[in-house]
This record gives sequence, structure tokens and C-alpha cells, in this order.
Amino acid sequence: MSHALTIKLTTQAADEKWGDNALLSSDGEAMFIHLPQAADMHLEVVQRAARRLQTQGIKNVALADDGWSLDLQWAFAKGFSVSKGDANIAWAGTSQTDIAKLDAKKASRDWALAMINGAPEQIYPESLVNSAIAEIKRVAPKDVSYEIIAGDELLTKGWMGVHTVGRASTRAPAMLVLDYNPTGNESAPVDAALVGKGITFDSGGYSLKSGPGMVSMKCDMGGSATVTAALSLAISQGLKKRVKLILCCAENLVNGAAYKLGDIITYKNGTTVEILNTDAEGRLVLADGLMAAGETGAPLIIDAATLTGAALTAVGTQYNAVFALDNELAQRAIVHGNSVNEMNWQLPLAPFHMFECPSHYADTANTTLAKGGVPGASNAAGFLARFVPNEGKGWLHFDIAACFQDSGNAKWSAGATGVGIETIAQILLEE
Repeated sequence: MSHALTIKLTTQAADEKWGDNALLSSDGEAMFIHLPQAADMHLEVVQRAARRLQTQGIKNVALADDGWSLDLQWAFAKGFSVSKGDANIAWAGTSQTDIAKLDAKKASRDWALAMINGAPEQIYPESLVNSAIAEIKRVAPKDVSYEIIAGDELLTKGWMGVHTVGRASTRAPAMLVLDYNPTGNESAPVDAALVGKGITFDSGGYSLKSGPGMVSMKCDMGGSATVTAALSLAISQGLKKRVKLILCCAENLVNGAAYKLGDIITYKNGTTVEILNTDAEGRLVLADGLMAAGETGAPLIIDAATLTGAALTAVGTQYNAVFALDNELAQRAIVHGNSVNEMNWQLPLAPFHMFECPSHYADTANTTLAKGGVPGASNAAGFLARFVPNEGKGWLHFDIAACFQDSGNAKWSAGATGVGIETIAQILLEE
């Protein structure tokens, strides 16, 4: 690393020449981040300061002196990350254990960001699946086995949603079922199953998106990246439970083979679904993943998806939305998120939401044609609830509104943020 700018913390106000309530100042040798008196604002201020430094073209920094807790250093790292180029940080302190913890967090997050920010020509179903396998093997080289089900084999295995959504692409849809089993016992119970939406590009299908609405749709595999990185991080932090990772990957494109409005999918569990909007495709692939998760017998099932614009409207880009029929579990998830400084908000989900997308021709439609045309986040979660076991006991659905920023802001660079990775990892570690 070339010469690094030294970054220090201080609780003293900046000299008046830097302006009232200055966030940053310099003594000519180091930059100082001025922390407010309110301790609960320290992480926010540090992330914003790091982002401001990054926007000035600074690429190499060294965090120095006392006061840099692990949480503060990680807040700085999140604000200092970039969507292109390099951003290098020398961590504060000399504890090899602490440095290893920060490096592990960064490695898992960096993988997810590379996947979500990657061009769709490079990140497609097969490449995403193979990269996810490599990421989990990086942290658990001896404890991983997997199955990849791709193309027409999906039909043979009964995974109709993934095949239907992805069949128009020349690059085959694929479903990954990865088994992290540190017990060494093939008969060991599965403690948790993670399911990720992996739409590596979403044109909207015949319900075609506009150009501005489509340009960021490389991020529509953010759920798969998030759950994979969460498992990777949890393993690096000592997870010894058996976990299944299920990624449902496809490109939602248009050609003569593409699925159409009015088509009906018959799922493995017998549920029939009429297609009223080909741009409500994420729930169609997740249905397969949730049924596969149910087949494992895992008492905890977590899915993550960039599923609805409605969730984004409801909670904005700083929170992820949480849904559950198991409200106690949802509240525990929010507590876990708070423990790692990620913000989650529970939105409504009740059994009646399963029936809010009626069809004249099938058990349900994949959305509603109600005025406004935007599928409701609760209705989407209700659709998913049809495909989980135990009447939703032990199931969490994350609509990850905060995983991607269309443009940079005061806290984040444009692109992937990684928000959601630590919450899910913490749930795995603490459950």
C-alpha cells in the first residue's frame, strides 16, 4: 500500500477555521474525525466521515491511536468502500484476533459486493452458483458438499418456478443446494436453511421494465449474495451447525420461449399460480427454494430477496424489511440486527395475505391487478408463505431494500452495501 493518510478520533470540537460542527479537520499530518457527545451517534458519524474522505479521492488510510473499537473501525470500512477502484485500510490496534475478525468481515462482504456490483455479462446463474461454492469452500474447505440442478433437469426435479423464469435465456437457470456440515455426520439434523433470490438480471420479462428501472437490475441477485456471505461470515466466526444454502438463479429475459401473462405454473406441492406480471418473478423462484428448504427439516428457514419496490417505499434504503408469521422470531431477528448495527423493520404479514392475489384460473396469482400496479410487500410475503412448512413457524423473510444504492449518498457509495449480511450471520450464530 502506498503512503496512507492517518485517521484519528477525537471528542474535541474542531478549530473554528474548519467551520461550525466540523466533521473532519487536519493538523497537517493526520485527519481527525470529531465525535459528538452522544455516543449513540458515533458509528453514524464515523461512517459519514469515511464516505466524505472516499469522495475526495483518498484511497489509502491507516486508523491510528486509541479509541478505535471494532465497531467503529467497521463503520469506517463501510463508509470507505467503493464501487470501483481500490480502498485500502490499515486497521488500528495490534491484536491479531481483532484484525482477523475485521478481515473476515471484510472478505465476506467484499465477495457479496463484487457479485452484486458485477456486470450481468459476468454474473449469470452458473457463474454465481460456482462463485458461491468457492466462497463457502474458502472458509470451510472440508465441510462442504453440493448439488447443482440446471436447465431442463429443474423440470425433472420438479423445480418449476426457477425453470419457468429462466427458460428464455441462453444461459440456463440453476438451483444450488449446498450443504455445510461441520459435524462430519451425514445423518446430523439440519439446523438452518438459507434461501436466496438469484435473478442475475431482470428485464421484467414481457412486463418489461423501463430503461431507468432496468439499469440497476444486476442487483436482483442480492438475496443470493447476502445469504451466501452471511453463511461465509458465520463460519469464519465459528459456526458449527449444519446449514443448507439454496440459491435460485435465473435471468428474467424475453424471447419466444419466455413465460407469458396468463400462464399457469403447477408447483411441486400442487399449488397452481397464474402469472399476472412477469416482473413479479422473484417470488416464483423463491417458492422452489422454500419448498427445498422445508424438505431439509430445518427448524429455521431464512430467505432474502430484493423482492418488492413496495418494501423500498415503506422503509427506504437504510432499513431492510422483515416479515414473519412467527412474530417472536421476527423480533429476535431485529434484536440480532441491532447488535451488529444493521437496521431492520418488521412489516405486516398475517395468514390472510396468502389470499390477497386471487385468480379465476389457479389457486393464486403471482400478484394483483389492483389499481396502482405495484405488488405489495406483504402480499408478496403472503405468496411465499404458501410454500413454507409448519404454518410459518421458524421462517423469516427479508425484503432487502437496503442492499443496494442506485447512487451514492452521505453514507454509502453507489451500488451494493452489504446490509443484511451481518444480521443473518448473527441469527445463525445465536439461534
